[in-house]
Amino acid sequence: MPVEILKRIICSGPGVIRFKPELQHIRRKGLASSVAGQGGPLSPPAPPPSEPRLQILPWYAAMESGQPLPRVLSVQSHVVHGYVGNKCAVFPLQVLGLEVDPIYSVQFSNHTGYPTFKGSVFDGEQLRALVSGLEANGLLTHTHLLTGYIGSLSLLQAIADLCSQLKHHSPNLTYVCDPVLGDEGRLYVARELVEAYANSIVPLASVLVPNQFEAELLTAGAAITSLDDALAACEVLMARGPHTVIITSMALPGDPDGITLVAATRLPQRPDGRLHGATRLKMRIDRIKAYFTGTGDLFAALLLAWMHHHPGDLATAVEKAVGGLQAVLADTVRHCGPAALAAERTSEVCALRELRLIPCQAKLQDPPIRYRCEVAKPGIEAGPPAGQGKVQQGIARGPNVPAAVDVVDTCTVTSSRQEA
Repeated sequence: MPVEILKRIICSGPGVIRFKPELQHIRRKGLASSVAGQGGPLSPPAPPPSEPRLQILPWYAAMESGQPLPRVLSVQSHVVHGYVGNKCAVFPLQVLGLEVDPIYSVQFSNHTGYPTFKGSVFDGEQLRALVSGLEANGLLTHTHLLTGYIGSLSLLQAIADLCSQLKHHSPNLTYVCDPVLGDEGRLYVARELVEAYANSIVPLASVLVPNQFEAELLTAGAAITSLDDALAACEVLMARGPHTVIITSMALPGDPDGITLVAATRLPQRPDGRLHGATRLKMRIDRIKAYFTGTGDLFAALLLAWMHHHPGDLATAVEKAVGGLQAVLADTVRHCGPAALAAERTSEVCALRELRLIPCQAKLQDPPIRYRCEVAKPGIEAGPPAGQGKVQQGIARGPNVPAAVDVVDTCTVTSSRQEA
């Protein structure tokens, strides 16, 4: 919805968003659709059929009614400049209609892909102090917990305690955990954190979003080399606590140019949903061949929001989360040009590669859906779709940067998961 329309119809007060009398009048007259360009005496000229019509997004109704909005406590890294961790999570969650309270696991000048970074790592006692202040004021009213990179064992232990505390206040709390441990055989954290995640965090999580390497670590090192292996890993992890597991990027033998996303859930799925009640999903995406940071953080935040807006329809939530991420990546590639492929990561190159969240906010709210989930059936491997000519975009997180690629036509990006 254009900013000028919002300014006319919404006024804000402390802790509440109210719709101005103009919209109330429109609603009473049954003409609310006019604001969205759907016809009526107050409507602007109808756009040509080829142009998308403006929609009043679902969460606006909750704002108008005065209902409490869902509230996310997001514990992740923070950078002063750029977009990783909470800088990748807070804004997308807010534009998708969720309140967000961020807590930092680290505070750095910039992400660790730059040649230099400065800052400090937070520990468990600092988190406990913040939580005690929230508790004393009755502010632990969160509906969701989101965690990303955690750099110390004491902080991870404090998060386990925090999750239990939040569930005491909100028994239906949804905990989305991105277990940032490493990628492509390389650990980003101390080995002791792997065991702590497996024993203390996985049983508390509602939704777990590891990459292939992390899923292997959390299932005692069992190799994932096929779709069947991935589905089996999801079953092992769900048996420990989470109701939903999504392996966000998996490389399969025989498909070097693609990655596969695999998702499984124990939650009942709507028969009228995207895949008619299926609980095991896959999505094949062509590998994107450039280097970006923060994509895992952005995907986890978008997934949380879209799962909230589409309960019982995991396929739609995954498609919208991937669609929003890919829209940001495509715009970032176009903006940074040759820097997307530069092998040397100078400060200038890293700055150009920062994800363009703010310019893409409309696509985060209404993501273009170009890639669809399919039902994942054991014994049937994922692979390049027969006869498919269009190059797709992926959410791979690896360090390899090939020598050349057509950044305009293919928008292929191999994005990286960093410590911060």
